[in-house]
Amino acid sequence: MPQDPMDFEWSYWIEWGRERILWLLAGHLLVSQVSRLLVEKYKPWCLMVYGMAACWLLLGIKGFAVILLHATISFAVAQFQLSLLTWLCSLILLSTLRIPAVEEAKRKWYDTENEYYLLLFTVSVRCLFCTSFSLEYCCHGPAQKSSHSFLWMLAYVFYYPTFHNGPLMNFDEFSKQMRQQEAFSLKTNLSILIVGVIRIFFWWCLAELMIHLMYIHALYSSAPPLEAASYWALGGLALAQVLFFYVKYLVLYGVPALLLQMDGLKPPALPCCVSLMHSFTKMWR
Repeated sequence: MPQDPMDFEWSYWIEWGRERILWLLAGHLLVSQVSRLLVEKYKPWCLMVYGMAACWLLLGIKGFAVILLHATISFAVAQFQLSLLTWLCSLILLSTLRIPAVEEAKRKWYDTENEYYLLLFTVSVRCLFCTSFSLEYCCHGPAQKSSHSFLWMLAYVFYYPTFHNGPLMNFDEFSKQMRQQEAFSLKTNLSILIVGVIRIFFWWCLAELMIHLMYIHALYSSAPPLEAASYWALGGLALAQVLFFYVKYLVLYGVPALLLQMDGLKPPALPCCVSLMHSFTKMWR
């Protein structure tokens, strides 16, 4: 049965996941568990090197250079310890993604539009992480600057589970948890992995059923069915759309959240179910 082709985001990330990203996430998991078992003290740097290698492999040397350049500029601007300057820097870096000449140059780096879009999405999300680091750098005193070094910024920016699509985890939480050396238990981690994979697989199956059977987005893109529908039908269609959005992000954020747990970190809470909320502003809290 053909699926609803109108949800670009779901189709895009599922395609990339099957082709490469899931395999790279599996590689991250392997590196993480081996480093926790053998060289716990150097785990952040092992994961940083792996993240850089994965970025290079997926986005090419030019894509890697763009992200490294953004991180370097953000770190340099953060040295002034002015929040306003940090925000201006972030906005300027983001605005470069929409300069026509820059867009054309970047498109030539890749064979397909999908590869170019992956660079755009990744750079946009990395800009959020650079902003988080820089703002927290501005807020801390000189005594705490050693924990906000450029090396730690790179470990944060190139942390692979959150690399392409988030979720966002602020730098202070990331570095604090990464520095903690907890006892490694293979049995506990294996149970977390099995339960997490089963849960994500269930959410993925539910999302696939919705996109193959309900055609929510295709209906929204066609005016005649909407004009003929009753108000109750339109309300039901709107609810179905936000519920699919919720289930979609249980998968897209659930995978990196599981890897964060496997790395000994506490992941951000997954999106709340929209059926339990009266205000959509709480969706991401």
